[in-house]
Amino acid sequence: MIESSTRPIAAPTAQSRPDRRRWATLAVLCSSNFIIILDGAIVFVAIPSMATGLNLTPTAVQWVLSSYLLSFGGLLLLGGRAADLLGRRRMFMVGTTLLALSSLACGFAWSGEVLIAARAVQGFAAAIMTPTALSILTTTFAEGPERNRALGFWSAAGGIGGTTGALIGGPLTDGLGWSWIFFVNVPVALFIVALSPIVLRESYDWRRTRTFDVAGAVTSTAAMVLIVYAIVDAPQAGWTSQRTASVLGIAVALLVVFLVIERFSTAPLVPLHLFRSKALVGGNLVMLAVGMAVHGAMGFIITQYAQIVLGYSAVQFGLMFAVMTVLSVAGSISAGARLVNRFGPRPVAVAALTLLALGCLALTQISTNGSYLQDMLLGMALFGPGLGAGFVAGSVASLSGATNSDAGLVSGFNAAAFHIGGALGIAILATVVATRSQGAEPLVALTEGYRSAFAVAVSFAWLGIIAALALLRRPAQAPRLATT
Repeated sequence: MIESSTRPIAAPTAQSRPDRRRWATLAVLCSSNFIIILDGAIVFVAIPSMATGLNLTPTAVQWVLSSYLLSFGGLLLLGGRAADLLGRRRMFMVGTTLLALSSLACGFAWSGEVLIAARAVQGFAAAIMTPTALSILTTTFAEGPERNRALGFWSAAGGIGGTTGALIGGPLTDGLGWSWIFFVNVPVALFIVALSPIVLRESYDWRRTRTFDVAGAVTSTAAMVLIVYAIVDAPQAGWTSQRTASVLGIAVALLVVFLVIERFSTAPLVPLHLFRSKALVGGNLVMLAVGMAVHGAMGFIITQYAQIVLGYSAVQFGLMFAVMTVLSVAGSISAGARLVNRFGPRPVAVAALTLLALGCLALTQISTNGSYLQDMLLGMALFGPGLGAGFVAGSVASLSGATNSDAGLVSGFNAAAFHIGGALGIAILATVVATRSQGAEPLVALTEGYRSAFAVAVSFAWLGIIAALALLRRPAQAPRLATT
């Protein structure tokens, strides 16, 4: 049995001896990313069965999804900083245990209200697990080729999780019932918790006084939750409605208060010097663009087109979707292991986002009487490797130069950019579909709305390309984040 170390460790450097357990550590961390992405993907398949079984209204169905997004997106920064201050392994185990318990609560939910509350707790668990796991990866692997390779495997594990969710969601829901899409999380989560004390080393910045910026935590978390809420609610309330404007106005005011607090705090939750790093800002903008494209175009629009317009079943679509996710895994591994190491994150990010743009552009040609081979395959085949490579390039850039003391927080930025981008992409494209799908023939009108949405998704990729060209450089040229 491998003994676990209880002494806090510093981030590895190129000169320090690598941790012999680092690949076993990576396997545990990738398992956590696998289960989080699987959990997000599998729920979409079971929504109709949940609605029937619990007599959910359309509004309640939306909140089954939105409650998770709100707590996940809103608490990521807090989860990342808590890991830096309280111990990354400790918080990782707390988050994973909470995921197991909340998954049980979801599966046993007897009403829509209970399910929505349990989903919010699931989001909280994911908000702890994701930045914590990513910060453990960052402090285990020294910046450079090994870390880039590890990030490739991390991204690939997410792609495999998405594929698995799409493939098993239908059979589980049809065979055992919708509750089992949550129950499958429990043994995996408990296995990860059991392995963590054996494989993972504890790490935090032991030189820093463990004081917590309560005012900064409250204002930043409230602002993040309100931003995500406004984005998720905008398609129903209207982007120019008083409700949306009021929520966004309050969020902006809270952000201003937060910045003032951080400027004068002796132990800020988010040290403002971090934003001097062009790599951090550029990498997170790339992650935002990738999140907008993948969640909006692939997670939301293509699913509806395939099942509503073309009439494919959930199981059939899961098999079709697997083509894209398998290619995203290939893109993750090749980008992490070779391309980023050789060329740096900027050209890889630009190439990846170009593939995303071309994939969405190909999907603007979908038709009402189309088919998978004729209308979907080319776009998904282009999108897959672009997604994998873009995720790795954005992560490598945004995490480059992160010090041990800020690894959790910087990882929180990375995860928040991707997931908030996803919520924003879905909201924008849902609005496009709603405004462009008017007509006497419902399927024809829907298809026109979907085509318009894919056209808008092309612009998401172009925004990411502009950010990459303007802000990203090769890792060897990128300055380390300031420590004072």
